[in-house]
Amino acid sequence: MVDASDKAPGRDRLETFTNPAPSRDYHINIEAPEFTCVCPKTGHPDFALVVLSYVPDAVCIELKSYKLYIHAWRNVGIFHEAVTNTIADDLIAVLKPRWLSVESRFHAHGGISTSVRVEYSKPA
Repeated sequence: MVDASDKAPGRDRLETFTNPAPSRDYHINIEAPEFTCVCPKTGHPDFALVVLSYVPDAVCIELKSYKLYIHAWRNVGIFHEAVTNTIADDLIAVLKPRWLSVESRFHAHGGISTSVRVEYSKPA
C-alpha cells in the first residue's frame, strides 16, 4: 500500500482539449464505476462510483487520461474524504472550470455506505 501524499498519483497524466463551445454553459458528466483505493486503517480495498460533473471554461478533460488518473489510486491508502477532495483539487487545477462537482459513493462495509461530495464554483 502506498501512502497518500500532497501529490496525487497520476496527476501528471491529466490531459485536456479545447472546449468546442466556450460561449455556452453546458454540463459534462463522467462516471467511474470501478474506482478503488485502500483503507489506511484496515489495508482493505475500498470501492466506489466516482461521479464528475462540470461546466467547462476553456478546456475539457480528455477521457483516457482521466481513466488512467482514476486507476492510479488503486494502491493508495487514503480516507474517503481526503481522496474526494484531492480529486476535486486536481481537476480544478487542470480544468479551471466554471463549476465542478466530484461525488464518491463508496460501497457498503459492515452495512455502512459513505458518500462524499465536493462542489466548486469559479469566483465571479
